[in-house]
Amino acid sequence: MVKCNMTYQGGLHCQLQHGPSGATIYTDAPVDNHGKGESFSPTDLMCSAMAACMATIMGIYADKEGLNLNGTTIEVGKEMSANPRRIARIETVISLPLPANTPHKAALEQCVLGSPAMLSLHPDIEVPITWNWLG
Repeated sequence: MVKCNMTYQGGLHCQLQHGPSGATIYTDAPVDNHGKGESFSPTDLMCSAMAACMATIMGIYADKEGLNLNGTTIEVGKEMSANPRRIARIETVISLPLPANTPHKAALEQCVLGSPAMLSLHPDIEVPITWNWLG
């Protein structure tokens, strides 16, 4: 089990530390929820983590298949609902340096849809995905 630690620093700021590596990141509440927006909000971080998980699973597949996915980008746009306040939608745009007719297209799409973060999202969260094949 990987352990991480969070320390509340006041002013709606949190410090998060990854146990195994000691890497540290910070969060702040968003401007529309009493914060200053000086860093990722916790929900921004959740959406960004989903994107990183998608890319990581595609990267594992790419390594096995000898594909180069360097330069792949994933942009996420988060929409919140008001009552209850939660993530309602994560618009996702995935741009890969491969042609649309790559024989790996279906497998890469399945990597994204089957990534641990995607499978962990509440089913009420909409995640429309736009694919840009740039090769």
